[in-house]
Amino acid sequence: MTTTPQQDTQEPVAAEARDTAEAGQSGADRPGSDPRVGGPRGGGSGAWRAGIQRAIRAGSRPEPWKRGPVLAALALLLGLLMLLHARIPDGLKNVGSLVETFLPWFGLFVPVLLALALWRRSASAVVALLLPVTVWVNLFGGVLSDKSRPGGDLTVVSHNVGAGNPDPAGTARDLVASGADVVALEELTEQARGAYEKGLAKAYPYHTVKGTVGLWSRRPLSDTRTVDVAMLGMAGPLAKNLSAEEKAATPRALRTTVATDQGPLAVYVAHLGSVRVNPRAGLSTSQRNDGAQRLGKAVAAERNERVVLLGDLNGTTDDRAFAGLTSQLRSAQETAGNGFGFSWPAAFPVVRIDQILVRGVKPQSSWVLPDTGSDHLPVAARISW
Repeated sequence: MTTTPQQDTQEPVAAEARDTAEAGQSGADRPGSDPRVGGPRGGGSGAWRAGIQRAIRAGSRPEPWKRGPVLAALALLLGLLMLLHARIPDGLKNVGSLVETFLPWFGLFVPVLLALALWRRSASAVVALLLPVTVWVNLFGGVLSDKSRPGGDLTVVSHNVGAGNPDPAGTARDLVASGADVVALEELTEQARGAYEKGLAKAYPYHTVKGTVGLWSRRPLSDTRTVDVAMLGMAGPLAKNLSAEEKAATPRALRTTVATDQGPLAVYVAHLGSVRVNPRAGLSTSQRNDGAQRLGKAVAAERNERVVLLGDLNGTTDDRAFAGLTSQLRSAQETAGNGFGFSWPAAFPVVRIDQILVRGVKPQSSWVLPDTGSDHLPVAARISW
């Protein structure tokens, strides 16, 4: 049969129309299709794949990698600062100690830089942020988990009660309510000492006070002596009304033995020198650092294998100044706590300068007690043998 050119043109058009109609009908009637979304199931995954492909195409373009070079540099510097914090020199206004004191808080710069990187659509800045995130997680990721365990043989509490505490009697009641077996107090004044002795006497029949530090216990105490940690004399709130001779002669640390059912426990109570921050001098830590070295030597000479150090050390365990102590003792908070356990200032705690460090015993749990009226929060730990 002979066809004309017009027939040759019409037949393909008609066939295409039939195929389109059949495809539309079969698409609506085909088993597994969902006409409400206008196509077969799986359209959502297709859209997801398309979105990924668009993101890959966008990321492969040179523009996002060229944006935000300053943000990328800041992210890298932040990561290097946290990674190499121990190498920051301390000679210039004790910058190294200052950085290490507030080291966990440097992680707050990460979400700020991330928000700026997304706003600038800077792929290079986003990738650079992987460094500080990795370093921070490596340093402090484990701190965020709850490492406490049930049980324990002895509960210890350390509290800087504050020289300006307006209610020593109320603070004493709060400490008794904690149920601790051993309570160490720092920054005791002569005016407030009687209130603490009276408020704690019934719950703690044994106690000793040396200068501005003291220990109250449910168990007998023996072999008590002062520990010299203040070569340069006293500083801070306690020193306001004291002469130079009184400052030099006032003990700020003691050592005693607590009798327990499992044997003797050597307990140190210390209040190291105050730290001052000002624009001219930077972080002033000479008194504290000297006291930390002296305290470290005393602990190293301790013959008792079981040791607990309680006190306001005016510094964090990340600070290099405490290497002599942290090389011998473990932090109860880091070993068996939940979170950072910040203790100062009480109104809005940002650092943990009140410490419970141990050797020869096992921290089962560690926590921070509620506000008692001091500018410090009490810290507590449950230990076992």
